[in-house]
Amino acid sequence: MPRVLVIDDQADVRAMIAIVLRIHHFEIVEADNAAAALKVFEEQSFDLAIVDIFLQGTNGSDLIGTLRERTPDLPVVAISGMTALDFLSESPGLSDVVCLQKPFRPHDLMRAIDSARGSVRPPGRSGAVA
Repeated sequence: MPRVLVIDDQADVRAMIAIVLRIHHFEIVEADNAAAALKVFEEQSFDLAIVDIFLQGTNGSDLIGTLRERTPDLPVVAISGMTALDFLSESPGLSDVVCLQKPFRPHDLMRAIDSARGSVRPPGRSGAVA
C-alpha cells in the first residue's frame, strides 16, 4: 500500500484528502506544519507527498525542496488556494512537481497523484541533461 505524507495546516483539507486516498488504498500520514512533516519524514519512508504551498509560517516550496534533498525522486503534488502555482515549474528541482488548485474534486486529486507518480525518474538517474 503506497504511503502518502499529507502536509496542510487546514484540518478539513487534510481530512478530505485522507478520505479520498484511503478509499483508493493509500496509507496516509498527516502533518499540520513543516516541522511535524520533517520529523515524520525522517522516521518513515513515503511514496508521495502532498504539500500545501502556504503553510502557516512556512513556504511550502522550500519544504518541498528540503524533502527532495533527502529523497530526490519523491513524487510531489503541490496544492494552494491562494495563488497559481506556475512558479514551481521555473524553480530548479521542482519542475516535475504536479500542481493542484484548491478547491479540487476527488477525481482531480487522483489525477494529480497519478501524474506525479508517473513523473518519477528511475533510480540512479538524476534527470539532468549532460
